[in-house]
Amino acid sequence: MTTATPRRGTTADAATEAHKTTGVLGHSARRDSLSFASPSPGRYLAIREGELTRLVPLRGPVTHVGRGFSVDVRLDDQTVSRRHAVIVSHPHGTRILDDRSANGTMVNGRRVREATLHDRDTVELGGVAMVFVEIS
Repeated sequence: MTTATPRRGTTADAATEAHKTTGVLGHSARRDSLSFASPSPGRYLAIREGELTRLVPLRGPVTHVGRGFSVDVRLDDQTVSRRHAVIVSHPHGTRILDDRSANGTMVNGRRVREATLHDRDTVELGGVAMVFVEIS
C-alpha cells in the first residue's frame, strides 16, 4: 500500500518582490530635514534621495552619524556602520572623525580617519555620498 503525501509549498518556492527603499535617511533625519531653497545659517549635510536633496541640520557641537538607532543622523544603508562617524564643531572649524567603521570615511575622495570639513566638501560614509554645507 502506498500513501500519497501532499506537496507542501515552501516560502522559497513563492515568487518574491524586489524591496525598494524609500531613501537613505532614517525617519527622524528625514522629518527634521529642510528645504534647500532658503536655509537659515548653520551647518548641514546635503543628502540626495532620488530627485530630492535634503538638508539635515547639524544642531549640536557633536553629531553622531550611522545606521544605528542611537545616532543623531541615521542613514538607512547596509554599507554604513551603526556608529560610522562623528562630526565635531569647535572654534577652529568642523571636523569629521571615523568611528572605527567597517567601510571607512572619505572626504573629497580620500579615505580619512579625521579631517577638517569646509563648505561644499563631499563626504562618503560607506556607499552614501553627501555634501557638507556651512551657511554663515
